[in-house]
Amino acid sequence: MIDQLLWVIFPYVCIAFFVFGHFYRYKHDQFSWTAKSSEFIEKKQLMIGSLLFHIGIIPVILGHIAGLGIPKEWMRAIGVNDHLYHLGAMYGGGFFGIVTLAGMLLLTTRRLTKSNVRKLSSFSDIAVNALLLFIVFMGIYATLVTNNVVHDFDYRSTISVWFRDLLILQPDPNLMTGIPLTFKLHVLFGFLIFAFWPFTRLVHVWSVPLNYVGRSYILYRRHKAR
Repeated sequence: MIDQLLWVIFPYVCIAFFVFGHFYRYKHDQFSWTAKSSEFIEKKQLMIGSLLFHIGIIPVILGHIAGLGIPKEWMRAIGVNDHLYHLGAMYGGGFFGIVTLAGMLLLTTRRLTKSNVRKLSSFSDIAVNALLLFIVFMGIYATLVTNNVVHDFDYRSTISVWFRDLLILQPDPNLMTGIPLTFKLHVLFGFLIFAFWPFTRLVHVWSVPLNYVGRSYILYRRHKAR
């Protein structure tokens, strides 16, 4: 029963909150659809933290799409064998994960230690930072530590299959029973932040999606004294 709750019911509830929450937020609360920038209060940590986070998170997202969405048989068919994939996931994923974590640490430290920034922060702002920190940390730990300790574990034969089955409405919770705890926490809290997404500042990602994904830099305004 607990497996059914965690690996079938909970993911679908989070997906429903993600989808319908966006519709509700846009219809009833359009004017709060913003990142609520605090750049005018403190800029240096914001600039460095945001730059590191954005440099790291896009490759991390692409890596998750490849690892979860593309069967390993397809990878082999295009010449990416299991060893080559493992090296890319380990070193590439680990590197960009650490870059993302460094950015999140800077942004979270700034939000909690700068009194003026903290005063402007809502509970959801702090909760999002904490969740992202935990999710990224668990992802790095699972990639760099768990994968090297639990040698017989292959998430592409378990988590990836479960995830793809979830998308076609045929999830098998049994695939997740023997998963290491670090991966389970990474997956569960990943779905949890998707449930929170529509009700936080994360919605600003969709404001200009093509420009957001495609740009390789972040523009900050410089105010000159008159």
